[in-house]
Amino acid sequence: MTSDAELSQLATRVGQHLLATRRVLVAAESCTGGWIGKVMTDIPGSSGWFAGSAVVYTNALKAKLLGVNRGLLAREGAVSEAAVRAMAEGALEELGGDVAVAVSGIAGPDGATPDKPVGTVWFAWTCRHAGARETVVDKQVFTGNREQVRRQTVAHALLRILQL
Repeated sequence: MTSDAELSQLATRVGQHLLATRRVLVAAESCTGGWIGKVMTDIPGSSGWFAGSAVVYTNALKAKLLGVNRGLLAREGAVSEAAVRAMAEGALEELGGDVAVAVSGIAGPDGATPDKPVGTVWFAWTCRHAGARETVVDKQVFTGNREQVRRQTVAHALLRILQL
């Protein structure tokens, strides 16, 4: 299991990376319930590179706070490539910053479907580059209980930022 110490070390590395590249991160969180924002703000000085996080657990809040199209959510579901892409792009527009990460998944123990088992998490990272916007999307299926899935989600969300 990803420990608190490992998440703290990873958040510190992400903060150093963002500071060195002069970028600010925002997050749109569903299944992590604010955990990305928590590990980022546990780091002293994080206000220099982390603007904040929208915890959008329901589809209604995904639409209201991030501008995610309700029709898209009805067609594709919240745990989908299209939904996290829209969440990350909406976070960048609505929350500001230079880099956005979005996560939506099924942490369990229930909520699974045959094509979306417990542990399924979609990720999206959107960056501003010279006036343009680029989004990268990824899907993972983690194992473990609810807490383990959520910890792995936070770690994966942060690790990819180091490559941006």
